[in-house]
Amino acid sequence: MDLYEHQARELFGEYGIPVPEAETAQTAAQAREAAERLGGRVVVKAQVKTGGRGKAGGVKLAADAAAAEVTARQILGMDIKGHTVRTVMLAQPVDIEEEFYVSYVLDRAADAFLAIASAEGGMDIEEVAATRPEAVARIPVPPAEGVTADKAAEIAAAAGLPQETAPVLQALWQVLVREDALLVEVNPLVRTTAGDILALDGKVTLDDNARFRQARWGNDDATLHEDPLEAVAAAKGLNYVKLDGTVGVIGNGAGLVMSTLDVVAGCGARPANFLDIGGGASAAVMADGLSVILSDRDVNSVLVNVFGGITACDAVAEGIVQALDSVRLTKPLVVRLDGNNAARGRAILEERAHPLVQQSTTMDGAARRAADLAI
Repeated sequence: MDLYEHQARELFGEYGIPVPEAETAQTAAQAREAAERLGGRVVVKAQVKTGGRGKAGGVKLAADAAAAEVTARQILGMDIKGHTVRTVMLAQPVDIEEEFYVSYVLDRAADAFLAIASAEGGMDIEEVAATRPEAVARIPVPPAEGVTADKAAEIAAAAGLPQETAPVLQALWQVLVREDALLVEVNPLVRTTAGDILALDGKVTLDDNARFRQARWGNDDATLHEDPLEAVAAAKGLNYVKLDGTVGVIGNGAGLVMSTLDVVAGCGARPANFLDIGGGASAAVMADGLSVILSDRDVNSVLVNVFGGITACDAVAEGIVQALDSVRLTKPLVVRLDGNNAARGRAILEERAHPLVQQSTTMDGAARRAADLAI
């Protein structure tokens, strides 16, 4: 469950992390009133659960309250990577001397948390990480140890951050632990010309398994999934995540789906989603999955990659055939069946002979064909 920036800042304030004074608004008139209370000159920031707001024009400086009203009117209703801006946050601007990046993220492979920090924060942190990885420090944090004063000093030193950031690093760890977070990020954490350390932005992802302890942020699917397709999928009980590619992906088992995403990317295409239908691939589940993926306007082809185990491939094929009777297939569908009763499953699909359904016996071949069809 991702929080909006203004919600993350609210959390930061509760834990003593300095943030500039700010307010939210849903209309341009409200934005003008908020700017007046904040002193007139403000930064107007789109509130959406995605990155790249600044480059998309969703973060702008307004010289006074009247300009804040005009700017808010321009930003409200914008589409930023498929997210519609319905709320803006207005914050007091600060004079920045240096920008830093800090975050804590769960590293499942290492059974630990990872502190990631850099003395070069800001909008281009992704480029810094890609082109100069040595500029980004990655420090493991054992959960039992946590971020003590010594650990915070170690992280700051490794990243080249001023030691004045150490108390913020400790406080951010407390946000992570006490609020059941999987990710806590500040970009940028800044030192002002006056020497103050402030968090100018914040991203917090809470563990869905702890929703019962985090009810204040909302427990309904509309709150959890700002993306409309994710909300629809959640209502259908599907494990679906919207991505930014053109090849829709359905698989049974998280590991198989993740592998399929990698193979699709290796074929020069970008996956449009992650969709794990789990151990069962009934007609209803398959129909729901196809309907969600086909509703994505970015999808040009669909890849179904299933390894038959407890649920045999012939049952999966029957599910696909029945789903085709209830869902109008508008994009080419590539199916790869392997494992238990795979030959029987392929025969069922051949007998159905749908003009938009193709088969492949290998994952590489199926991914390559789906990638070609998505061009």
